[in-house]
Amino acid sequence: MGNVSEITDSSFKSEVLEAKVPVLVDFWAPWCAPCRAIAPVVEEISKEFEGKMKVYKLNVDENVQIAGQLGIRSIPTLKVFVNGAEASQMVGSASKDQIKKFLAPYLSS
Repeated sequence: MGNVSEITDSSFKSEVLEAKVPVLVDFWAPWCAPCRAIAPVVEEISKEFEGKMKVYKLNVDENVQIAGQLGIRSIPTLKVFVNGAEASQMVGSASKDQIKKFLAPYLSS
């Protein structure tokens, strides 16, 4: 899967909430066509922003605890976490340009 690693309910705290850089989490499921459609875009973004932001995927079917805690009701959902807190979210399929604009405020450092 390239630069985008899978995270789980058990690794979410250490990988996302305790990260020293902003984190983008792509909440998805294998049966979700729009999720599969944006997967290559998320991969491209992870390469482009390497060193500035971590990028992870969380399968909502296999990790219901975190998905439930964060109120994931629709997928794909992209959430940005900064300093252990949710900073923003984008729901639904989006172009690379739309996702980059969504992430821009969190990449200033």
